[in-house]
Amino acid sequence: MKKVKQILALIGVILLVALYFTTLILAITDNSGTMNMFFASVVATIIIPVLIWAYTLIYRLTRGNKHSDEKSTDSGEEK
Repeated sequence: MKKVKQILALIGVILLVALYFTTLILAITDNSGTMNMFFASVVATIIIPVLIWAYTLIYRLTRGNKHSDEKSTDSGEEK
């Protein structure tokens, strides 16, 4: 599971670097559709990390509750 998390984190970092690079290139170039692509890139640069954070928070909260319930029932049975 640790390898999967590391691979997903690396993919996230690569995606964000690509978005930052794309935003920079779109800010420099002058084209008729560049402004729309620039705004989309800026929005994606903000929303993707927020969504990743929210998904990991929800995952930890749901997994944490299951593990804490198991620990509390295990400790209660040993007494």
